[in-house]
Amino acid sequence: MARRKSMRAQERPERVKLDPRRVLGAMGPGMVAALAGADAGGVAAYSNSGALYGYGLLWTVPIMCLLLIVAQETAARMGCVTGKGFASLIREQYGVRLSALAMLALLISNATVTLSEFAGIASGLALFGVPTYVSVPVAALAIWMLTMSGSYRRIEKVLLAISCVFVTYVVAGFMVGPDWGQAFHDTLIPPVYGEPSYLSLIVALVGTTIAPWMMFLAQSNVVERDAREDDIPYQRIDTVTGSVVASAISWFIILVTGAVLYPAGIVVEGAEDAAAALAPLVGDYAQALFGAGLIGASFLAACVLPGITSSAICEAFGWERGADRSWQEAPVYRGIITAILAISAIIVLLPDANLFGIMMAAQVINGVLLPVLLVFMVGIASDRHVMGRYANSRLWNIFTWFTIVAVTVLTIIMFILQALGY
Repeated sequence: MARRKSMRAQERPERVKLDPRRVLGAMGPGMVAALAGADAGGVAAYSNSGALYGYGLLWTVPIMCLLLIVAQETAARMGCVTGKGFASLIREQYGVRLSALAMLALLISNATVTLSEFAGIASGLALFGVPTYVSVPVAALAIWMLTMSGSYRRIEKVLLAISCVFVTYVVAGFMVGPDWGQAFHDTLIPPVYGEPSYLSLIVALVGTTIAPWMMFLAQSNVVERDAREDDIPYQRIDTVTGSVVASAISWFIILVTGAVLYPAGIVVEGAEDAAAALAPLVGDYAQALFGAGLIGASFLAACVLPGITSSAICEAFGWERGADRSWQEAPVYRGIITAILAISAIIVLLPDANLFGIMMAAQVINGVLLPVLLVFMVGIASDRHVMGRYANSRLWNIFTWFTIVAVTVLTIIMFILQALGY
């Protein structure tokens, strides 16, 4: 009996005493990965939720936060244990064909989402009088120069600095004077609506909160930092903190639009519409804060998406990659980033581009790809040959499979609603 207990104790990860300095040093990857999800499409989805149903969808935020923590923590833990990115593990465990299909879907999805980020930058800066033909080329050049800077730590610091702009949503939340009691009530007790559009918005919120590229980004960031098994407790703090902060931001976006636009009966179709609608109701400052948040969110995601897409593809096929690699060392890695940024900027500048249709296509691809990637993830994270004593616990597997089933069911519902014309 004593021997069994001893063996079980050896299988379990040992408890470690946390070093406050290492906690601060580990902060970054999880925060960037989670906050990058609050991009133009995310802000649009949250804004539309508040405009259509007031505080009625605030209850989804805590649930989405839990699901995001499960996905992000698992990805970071896999990176710490194996020292490899998600794409490399998929190739090793499931073969080249499935890996190639996953990378193709990721490329299409991330390219279309990057395109929507440039649309968000253009829309946000238009609120401040900057024309699209100026904002888009300047933003594309700035993003390209940052991603080509050759230092991952420098890039991460810049992205964390940009993330500070998200506090504008919190400030706007206090400025509009919401009904805090009702907001907290609807956060804890879900109101029931029998409308198909309500269910469609829930699907959109899931898709924008847990995007497939976030898992690749979270694991890649950990690997770039050369994190190891003893860094897992610190990376766990980072991923949980990032997920909670990102969820708080989304909560405040729904709060702001629910407090201001819902009573006025204003419906928005994009994040820029929400920012513009705030001005006549609560003043230019709230509009400026909301617009600044939109620009920062779109810029942050546009910085992240091309790099993580290129890194995953290169990793899957064994090509050189990394921000610290030169053009001669990693031509494919840098070439994919350049191509995604250039094509996205050019398409946004076209006068007849159907940007809304492109954004919807990206969400559909994300909805199909996410459950598949989560199945890959739970299979790898549960394999003791790969993860050793850091393999998923039974409880964590339950959470992950719940996420897979929930996302799959919601995706099917989304397709049915779209087929019915809702």
